[in-house]
Amino acid sequence: MSKLIQNGTIITASETFKADILIEGERIAAIGQNLHAPNAEWIDADRKLILPGGVDPHTHFDLPMFGTVSSDDHYTGHKAAAFGGTTTVIDFINQDFDSLKECVDAWHAKADDKAAIDYSFHMNIVNFNDDVAKQFPDLLEEGITSLKVFSAYNGVLRLDDEGIFNVLRTAAKYGMLTLLHAENGDVIETLVADALKAGNTSTEWHALTRPSWGAGEAILRVAGMAQAADASLYIVHMNTEIGADMLKYSRERGIKIMGETCPQYLFFTIDNMRQSDGAKWVCSPPMRSKEDNARLWQAVERGEMQVMGTDHCPFFFDGATPIVYEGEEIAIPGKELGKDDFTKIPNGLPAVGDRLPVMWTEGVVSGRMSANEFVAMNSTNPAKIFGMYPRKGALLPGSDADIVIWDPEKKVTHGVAHSHQRTDYNLFEGWELTGYPEKVFLRGEMIVDGDEWLGKKGGGEFLKRKEGEVL
Repeated sequence: MSKLIQNGTIITASETFKADILIEGERIAAIGQNLHAPNAEWIDADRKLILPGGVDPHTHFDLPMFGTVSSDDHYTGHKAAAFGGTTTVIDFINQDFDSLKECVDAWHAKADDKAAIDYSFHMNIVNFNDDVAKQFPDLLEEGITSLKVFSAYNGVLRLDDEGIFNVLRTAAKYGMLTLLHAENGDVIETLVADALKAGNTSTEWHALTRPSWGAGEAILRVAGMAQAADASLYIVHMNTEIGADMLKYSRERGIKIMGETCPQYLFFTIDNMRQSDGAKWVCSPPMRSKEDNARLWQAVERGEMQVMGTDHCPFFFDGATPIVYEGEEIAIPGKELGKDDFTKIPNGLPAVGDRLPVMWTEGVVSGRMSANEFVAMNSTNPAKIFGMYPRKGALLPGSDADIVIWDPEKKVTHGVAHSHQRTDYNLFEGWELTGYPEKVFLRGEMIVDGDEWLGKKGGGEFLKRKEGEVL
């Protein structure tokens, strides 16, 4: 059945205007003034804003770590994303097999029957040789056009510089984008060993053993490799002042590099990790200082940062105490695993359902960014960079009807109840927010109506992506 959204104000990455939107099936059929569709279902968006569904390019669902697993799977995490106004996510595939196709198939087995919004995958490359390089075209056939490498996690995920450079060169050959987790693994391993030897096992040492200059030098070092390889590079979850400076420095010198930060790095610091519940804030890379918060905000405000992701990877704070989720009790071992040793705290936190509501209040309402810049960072830019535009991240005839009707006046005391993330805490618990999703559509079907969940397992589609843009 056709749907006609009337009387709303459309917000895109570049424009703000009053118009109606006609949906036919899964796509936007027309946008204009006073559209006439007598047989369509009519949806009134008076005094509301109409945004493209959010695109979160950095999520981890059902991810094994430290003897447990992230508490959101590809259903619960997708549901949380939808309640927060996000309709597309990209997850990361572990390189657990010699065959990259087997790795992809294993992640499809996790996701396909559970997916509640549209989704795609990045491929982690943690082992690289000529045989792996020959398999990159297999990823393209699967619609996977982005690879992730690590300069940290020695002996587990890290590639040496030769490996990273050759991934960059091979990715460039096939028009693929390389993502980088930028920290210095050698420095981290040395400092962690020193901390444990000295008996420094409290939570704050997770940050103290991962110095910010390690991120800065890794960004600049790999940016230099990208320049030599004529490759595109995307830095994930940027958390430091020096990192933002190195991103700006590299872009000003013509390197094809882009940056992503996350809400947690704009608001929280190492002092949160010093609290009695500090394990809630443990993620990698870690929270830093107020000076880092300020410089990252500056990068956002000046357009030096291209994307707002989340690095959503939640764990229970107290995995021994069940919560009720969709009427059933569930408990998954979590942060308590590291109560006596920071190196055993599962690294990650919930954010996929918080990103848009929090950033609207703290970014748009506060005057730090325009509504158009909000749409660009949270939807349009990631869709363009990761080869989904204009199907995703756009309100255009022919685009998927992934639409959020946003109530700019709605006031919410945010927290666990609103975020719908399957864990027992929320970093933004008690925050007073102004502006919240009212209705969310996925390819023309309403999946969120206020507090009501209308989506379903298996309702999401896998997106085969094309080569993206360098912004």
